[in-house]
Amino acid sequence: MEYLFNVMPKLRESLRGKFILLFLDFDGTLSPIADTPAKATIPKETIQLLKGLSRQPQFKLVIISGRALKDLKEKIGLGNIVYVGNHGLELEGPKLKFEAQVSSAYKSLLKQIKSYFYKELSSVKGIFIEDKGLSLSLHYRLAEKKDIARVKSIFQEAVSSHLVKNKIKIYSGKMVSEIRPPAAWDKGRMALWILYRQKFILKGEPLLPIYVGDDITDEDAFKALRGKGVTIFVGRPKPSFAQYYLKDTNEVAEFLKFLCQN
Repeated sequence: MEYLFNVMPKLRESLRGKFILLFLDFDGTLSPIADTPAKATIPKETIQLLKGLSRQPQFKLVIISGRALKDLKEKIGLGNIVYVGNHGLELEGPKLKFEAQVSSAYKSLLKQIKSYFYKELSSVKGIFIEDKGLSLSLHYRLAEKKDIARVKSIFQEAVSSHLVKNKIKIYSGKMVSEIRPPAAWDKGRMALWILYRQKFILKGEPLLPIYVGDDITDEDAFKALRGKGVTIFVGRPKPSFAQYYLKDTNEVAEFLKFLCQN
């Protein structure tokens, strides 16, 4: 990965004369990582930059996150952009609405696993169970180090038999483990779907997708968009499908400012 701010002249040239489809993750990209999902907030300056970009006719903004769609919309609060929640399982925007279909058996299974977590982890301080309707996340960022192995073990006990039977899929993020339906939707597939739809709308007008994200789940999108646009990882450089990196959310805000001025 190259440091993005070292190649700005090259990027500026890539942007010239193109419609920009800008994908942005939420936690760790627009908002600094918080102790719990509810505490995460976007700096006012970043919101203003997003608002400014959303009003420019050559930009379309897509906020793509593991958060539930309703939660994501409340956190951002802008009405003229596209929101993708639950890692691609739900979407809403101007003339757009989608939710992956899941069975009643899957929903019932999530409830059972959620109850199991509450029962088995009631004595563990610092864990947080996030029910997002279509998925269930177990956060342990605030748990004591001595308890993390136990938390992971209980998670595996809860999901292993269902995983083998392909009733669920599991994913790991930054101090979180998540259960999702066996549906094939992820950030990569959703990013491609939005990209191809926008290409159809533009009818041959030059288009450049840019994707900015910080988490393991964003790797699906980095991989899917490889060779098709600009992919940017947020954090310390590491092995990734992304081409470039930015160090933190402050640098993401600086990048948004650059886009506003170009």
